[in-house]
Amino acid sequence: MLYPGFMSADLPPFPEFQDPVGAPRLLEVGSASDEPCLRADAARNRARLLEAATRLIAEHGVAGVTMEAVAAAAGVGKGTVFRRFGDRTGLLTALLDHSARTLQADFLGGPPPLGPGAPPVERLRAFGVAVLYRTSEQLELRLAAQPDPARRFSHPSVQALHTHVTMLLRQIVPDADCDLLAQTLMASLDPALINHLTRQCGMPMERLEQGWTDLVARVTRTAL
Repeated sequence: MLYPGFMSADLPPFPEFQDPVGAPRLLEVGSASDEPCLRADAARNRARLLEAATRLIAEHGVAGVTMEAVAAAAGVGKGTVFRRFGDRTGLLTALLDHSARTLQADFLGGPPPLGPGAPPVERLRAFGVAVLYRTSEQLELRLAAQPDPARRFSHPSVQALHTHVTMLLRQIVPDADCDLLAQTLMASLDPALINHLTRQCGMPMERLEQGWTDLVARVTRTAL
């Protein structure tokens, strides 16, 4: 089972997840917004467009990725790019899909402490560290691909991470408002904040990692 927005044929199905305190199961993929299965030729075109966009980022940075530039690099018409991805944000978001699927696979079925098998508080610490470093590695792309403010927190990828954090919190502090607390924790992992702290304030990633560990300890009332 994958969270919303992360359906992929590349990943095996995971078993159902049930909160031990009886909370509802995590959300499943299966909404109208899911991308339909692509025909073989459409899938090849999509892969070619993403490869072209990846090359442009490597050569010119995220600023060099425009719908026109990707179309030219892939040798297709501009309309093909718009039909496939909708707009530039959709294109950039598609580039992050593989990373997002990998992260979800890791925390749903990977080795502990990020994956199942470790105490929930250890998994929560490991989750934040994984998000911090993966965001840092793709910071320009993640900033450019962020949805507009009206859709930012309802985006499927954001909801998937929030659901996972909420599930862990319900196991650690079941008497807390875990849904709201998860939002507070996720705010500290926002790409814009990571950009501000690392690139504008000059903070090393090690300090952000320690800050996440301290925050988890405080909100879950556990020892560091």
